[in-house]
Amino acid sequence: MSNFLKISGLHAKIEADGGDKEILRGVDLEIPAGELHVIMGPNGCGKSTLAYTLAGREDYEVTAGSVSFKGQDLLAMEPDERAAAGVFLAFQSPVELPGVNNANFLRTAVNSVRRARGEAEMDAVQFLKTVRAATKSLSMQDEMLKRNVNVGFSGGEKKRNEVLQMTLLQPSLAILDETDSGLDVDALRIVADGVNKLRAPDFSALVITHHQRLLDYLSPDRIHVMAKGRIIRSGGPELARQIDQDGYATFLADAA
Repeated sequence: MSNFLKISGLHAKIEADGGDKEILRGVDLEIPAGELHVIMGPNGCGKSTLAYTLAGREDYEVTAGSVSFKGQDLLAMEPDERAAAGVFLAFQSPVELPGVNNANFLRTAVNSVRRARGEAEMDAVQFLKTVRAATKSLSMQDEMLKRNVNVGFSGGEKKRNEVLQMTLLQPSLAILDETDSGLDVDALRIVADGVNKLRAPDFSALVITHHQRLLDYLSPDRIHVMAKGRIIRSGGPELARQIDQDGYATFLADAA
């Protein structure tokens, strides 16, 4: 399945300051099945917009281009349909949900996706066994399951909770929007391990990051540099090392 995810000439805008602002200006990107790709780029270049657009966030409007996911028109799907099809987005800043129990939230999400896929729902006993095994693998305390979603969580706990969701939902395409932001070395390793445990021939990931250190744990197949709303350079790990050493100046010249 060579065109697991294929983005062609994608343009998208968002309403800002009373008018429409175009952010994506012709993104072309292909991710084959089983590969992990990374997007790096300066702030404001469109990385998070691309993630939100793929996930179906409603305030981002696609004005041109196409996105094919496993042979289907991703842009024609509602956000819940994209999730059922296997798309997962880990946010840069996970939101807090006061009054929503974390374990109940996770079980509801898992069973919603299982229903959409024609799979049997997990009962409480099955889910508890599954989620405890997952929290243990992520070095999370079971106590976090009793708390409200992300309420009072540290930055690292919020990111681990995102990876816990990903582990339980078993997506075929995981999009991580700067999930490593604000993490210490130990938490960074745990997040990377969570992604690596899902790697398989039918799983792909798109990781958005500023940091070379995350790539040391992930060993990506391809690095893409984004600037001014489009992909301007693609290559191997040497691109990340060049960015770490020299910044984005030379790449920005290419985007002019």
